[in-house]
Amino acid sequence: MAQTRKKRQRKRRGTQGGRVDASPRAGRPRSRAEAKDRARARRRPTARGDQPPTWRNSFIRGLFAAVVFVVLVILIFGESFGTALIFGVFMLAFYVPAGYYIDMTLWRRRERARIRARSE
Repeated sequence: MAQTRKKRQRKRRGTQGGRVDASPRAGRPRSRAEAKDRARARRRPTARGDQPPTWRNSFIRGLFAAVVFVVLVILIFGESFGTALIFGVFMLAFYVPAGYYIDMTLWRRRERARIRARSE
């Protein structure tokens, strides 16, 4: 026997080009409190200090500092490019680990303070 009622169709979420979003939009908030939580989460981006330091970021910062150092050695002290480059490589080897461990120490201090603030 044929079905008497028409089956309810789901809303089509694709675009005219045929693309369908992988993560569909969240529905309406169920309560006023949930709406407030969503609004707060949207307003507050993750602060840069909330993320632990990485070797990649330390390398980029150290590379920038070493290039500035090489340029200053050439311009201020009048050294040749080769000598300045040797100094720059030495400074890069110093700046990268020093920057990483300083950032790690500061990040751990912020994390401890954040944990203490949450537990109080």
